[in-house]
Amino acid sequence: MKYIALLTAAVLTSFSTAPASAMGPWKDTCQLDVPCELEDGRSYHVKFPDDWDGESKLPVLIHFHGWQRTGALPVQHQRISGATRRRGVLLIAPNGNRKTWDFWTPETDDVAFAQEVIEDVTKNYPIDPEQIFLSGYSYGSIMAWRVACDRGTQLNIRALLAISGTLDQNENCAQYPKEARHVHGLKDNVLDFPFGPKGDTTYPVMLWRDMLKCDVSKPTESEWNAVDFLSFNRTEWAECANGTKVTLDVHPGGHFIPHGWIAHQLDELLGRTPTFP
Repeated sequence: MKYIALLTAAVLTSFSTAPASAMGPWKDTCQLDVPCELEDGRSYHVKFPDDWDGESKLPVLIHFHGWQRTGALPVQHQRISGATRRRGVLLIAPNGNRKTWDFWTPETDDVAFAQEVIEDVTKNYPIDPEQIFLSGYSYGSIMAWRVACDRGTQLNIRALLAISGTLDQNENCAQYPKEARHVHGLKDNVLDFPFGPKGDTTYPVMLWRDMLKCDVSKPTESEWNAVDFLSFNRTEWAECANGTKVTLDVHPGGHFIPHGWIAHQLDELLGRTPTFP
């Protein structure tokens, strides 16, 4: 019986989502599949990083879920929370109304909701205001683009990390993030790869190249991979206004979150040597 009690305690400890020191002034009643409720009835999910001391300021990744999903999925998804928890990043996953997002026009209620989430997170967790990352997959990616397009400057978005979903490249954005990174599969048959004129594969980030005033004559190209079975062709425009840059990763696959992609971006943005997972 003593052995069983000790084993049970060990198992419960292994599933703890935040250190004991984090259970003081911070929200401690909403983690993983239990959402944090806002006054207007909307909500978001939280995943703490591993080994957080409960006091140090945290970079934060706001990730918007895909169509007909909820924020409970990203905080338990190996390719999303598996990346953030190993890199000292607080993961926040808002819940869309009716499991979807309204990104069709500027300044929708969901844009205001995104700002409300960030303000609530800032109030309730010790985040680093200079390290706010915005991400999303599929419809969630388009939502992340929309928030960056409408309030990226106001919300001090350090970087947009978008996966398989974009706004129209002719969108007239009022604001922008400090940096934009996008990944898309050439065989995506859900949200088709947005080829440009004459099959231009750099077209998916034209909007951000224009907004950030990048020198389009001097891109750099490279190839990288996090896992053996999937490689990315990267095009990077590093000579943009105010020292910012735009990055596009293209892969030969379809509509999915690539293994190691979020992890690789966070490593680069946080000045870490890229690792997997």
